[in-house]
Amino acid sequence: MDRLNLAVGVGLRHPHLEHFANKQDQLPWLEVHSENFFNPESIATKQLLSIREHTPISCHGIGLSLGSVAPVSQPHLKQLTQLLARVEPIFVSDHLSWSENGGVYYNDLLPLPYTEEALDVFCRNVLLVQDAIKRPLLIENPSSYLQFKHSTITEWEFLNAVQQKTDCKLLLDINNVYVSSSNHGYDPYHYIDSFSHTHVEEIHLAGFTHKQLPQGDIWIDTHSCPVSDAVWKLYAYWCQQYGTRATLIEWDSNLPEVAVLLQEAAKASHILNSIERNARRKVL
Repeated sequence: MDRLNLAVGVGLRHPHLEHFANKQDQLPWLEVHSENFFNPESIATKQLLSIREHTPISCHGIGLSLGSVAPVSQPHLKQLTQLLARVEPIFVSDHLSWSENGGVYYNDLLPLPYTEEALDVFCRNVLLVQDAIKRPLLIENPSSYLQFKHSTITEWEFLNAVQQKTDCKLLLDINNVYVSSSNHGYDPYHYIDSFSHTHVEEIHLAGFTHKQLPQGDIWIDTHSCPVSDAVWKLYAYWCQQYGTRATLIEWDSNLPEVAVLLQEAAKASHILNSIERNARRKVL
């Protein structure tokens, strides 16, 4: 079995750069938001390159805006390819979303309608990126809080079609599945059972916030707390059914001490190692 499939990493955020640069609490891998390291002369980028000497890095993008009608920004894509050349990451990923229109940039990952027209646009942009970076891009399923009435394809069918048309890979965010299914009333297990599991190369886990509003309940993908029991259960189910994968603990706001992130990573490692041991027993 590929050892990376049993590797659990954490999202590397700026307050923890020095910690990991000093080789404290080394993990099998770490993931960064690509756009935060576009400046090759920044202190943060230099720290990242120091970490890269002893720990594999994954580059997770939040700014390609693959769902935008306009083609991907060439200046942005140039900066990304330059970063990849410096870091040589194990994965390169971005989202099923859009965040730019007509030169106006939005501080969010916005949903798109799941239609044949949107599918063509999204696939065109994925192919543009893959042609530039010379490797498959991992596409992550989003968390969403609204649905378009004129969508004609389910989200998982849309992602599966993107994979088939572009030969990209997939990043399965288990927390996003749970958040979206809670908001829209569909079965999260049906979602992950319908996902093209053979093309998943990475899994994300994170914490959500549940708010009770006068209009009704809403689940928000805040990345601000530990992974919920429901998401751990969904994660264990997927890995038992479809195999272990490189797993990342995401935590972006209310950032805790590194020790807390390591505890979350240890929980994921325990699940993955238990599944591997059980698989070996069946073979024997």
